[in-house]
Amino acid sequence: MATGRNGSSQQSIRHLVDHSERFGAVGSPSTTSQLTIDIFGRAIDRKLVGELGILRYTQDGKDHYALGQITEVTMRNAMLEQAIGRGIVRERERWDAVQARQDTHTATMSLSAVFAVEGNSIQPSILGTVPSTGTSVHLVNDDLLRALLQSHQSEIFYLGRLYGSKPLLPMWFKHFDTGVGGAGEAYHIGIFGKTGSGKSVLAKMILTAYARHKGMGLFVLDPQGEFAKGIQVSQLELGGLPMGAILNTHVLQEFDRTVKVYDINKLILDRWEIFREFILRFGFFEHVGIKSPQYQSTTAEYVEEHLKNQQKTNLKDLHKDETLNEVLEYVSSIANKIYAQEDGANRVRRETESAKTDPVARSKWRQITNLFAERQGAERVDRIVELVFSSAEQSRPIVIIDLSQHPQDIPHAVWEEEVKPLLIHRFLQAVIYKAEQSYRNNRSLNTLVVVDEAHRLAPRERVERERWSLVKSTLVDAVRTTRKYGLGWMFISQTLSSLDRDIVSQLRLMFFGFGLGSGTELQALRELVGGEREYLKLYQSFRDPHSAFGDQLRSYSFMVLGPASPLSFSGAPLFFDAFTNADDFLQANNIRL
Repeated sequence: MATGRNGSSQQSIRHLVDHSERFGAVGSPSTTSQLTIDIFGRAIDRKLVGELGILRYTQDGKDHYALGQITEVTMRNAMLEQAIGRGIVRERERWDAVQARQDTHTATMSLSAVFAVEGNSIQPSILGTVPSTGTSVHLVNDDLLRALLQSHQSEIFYLGRLYGSKPLLPMWFKHFDTGVGGAGEAYHIGIFGKTGSGKSVLAKMILTAYARHKGMGLFVLDPQGEFAKGIQVSQLELGGLPMGAILNTHVLQEFDRTVKVYDINKLILDRWEIFREFILRFGFFEHVGIKSPQYQSTTAEYVEEHLKNQQKTNLKDLHKDETLNEVLEYVSSIANKIYAQEDGANRVRRETESAKTDPVARSKWRQITNLFAERQGAERVDRIVELVFSSAEQSRPIVIIDLSQHPQDIPHAVWEEEVKPLLIHRFLQAVIYKAEQSYRNNRSLNTLVVVDEAHRLAPRERVERERWSLVKSTLVDAVRTTRKYGLGWMFISQTLSSLDRDIVSQLRLMFFGFGLGSGTELQALRELVGGEREYLKLYQSFRDPHSAFGDQLRSYSFMVLGPASPLSFSGAPLFFDAFTNADDFLQANNIRL
């Protein structure tokens, strides 16, 4: 953190703390990482779990302020813990002299940040000693947080409020380059949670935060169309903007950012292996008398090799009539290679001759090859990636690759298992190649790549299908190597335990939504959090958003690990409720439409 402060003095910070609500005092036992708070009687009926507490203490002759989130409240009554006390209650049903009167309530406060204040400057510090018992602990409010972080207010971004509370949780999302608002390095991000836990909306809010940095590239691989879906909203819809559409053209215009969405119809494909797969999956060979899937696959390989060896033939010219005629002539010439029996070979010769004038066969060919042809409104993969990595001096477009829609003639299962991994791998290759080039030219990419449905692309278990296995190995290698290029990755996954271990181990910033609180998911979470009982118990208290009595009452809670907030530099997790109302999100972040 920077050390300068503009206008907030030691006296004003102290005044705000002293005038905020005092709910308890430091008790025993306490350590430099976790404090026991004796809760005052007037505060025992307050909701305290999730609240942010602050206390002032003196260290090295300077005022220090320690902040931490309350993770647990405990009630004990020593009299009722004894057998005689329990016996009295059993017989009398009430023991007014002891019950309630002798209860003691304590809170566990896990420290997340410490600030040292001297004159008009504020600096991050550490809790180098344990404050004395009796030191007052106050509840943090928005005014106090703004005063503490006044000199960094332009960097602050809000995704929601403290868990179960009203104050906004200040967060920051720095670009990956050096300079103002920069982290100086790229880091990888993970967002985890069950379906319906709010992780996609959270990811869109985070992308909105990063979009404020005009020189930062944002590239989204969108296998299910989740990010492309809400991009275009009409001005009339803005009055009741759903959170699912919070990342949209109107919001991005406020940051002078444009967004480009590419689906299969806007891509100019440029790999022979993709052509081979398409000519096979579109069923073209059924129109030339080749019925067996095995023989079709063999023929597709023959045709690919033949066209590749023709120096005058390239992918962008495949749609031409002369190329189709050449392919039909070639298939006819190798009929005996395809079918050993003469009947089958003769059928192929007859059907290829008929296909020359068959409008259905020719239409099928054009449908396939047009995807490889130069056409208006479509871009090559390499050109799309260049747009993402354009000069940092420009306002770089945000690019979304929508792979949710498939050509009508390709079955959904075939698209998902055979074709989609080819396209994803092609983009991954292009991104990594461009990153390596920029690194050799001593230029940081300053780019974040978002990978939705990451548990499918890079599962923890061994992948049997060759194409998906190639996608996984490419992603794992990229996570290990591209950070030094200024290229970070954001993985969005329904599970934690099923995502590849090497990827999880490289994540610097992690958000955990509802649904990871049991079984193998809890074990994986415990390994990351460090086995701290209070943190995990607080996480397990998250409610299922869909158990609410109505949509307006749903809450989407998250635990975050890593440098997501100026209040989390101790490494302790923070807990918050994400915004559920678009107007609240826009207002909190001063986004005016």
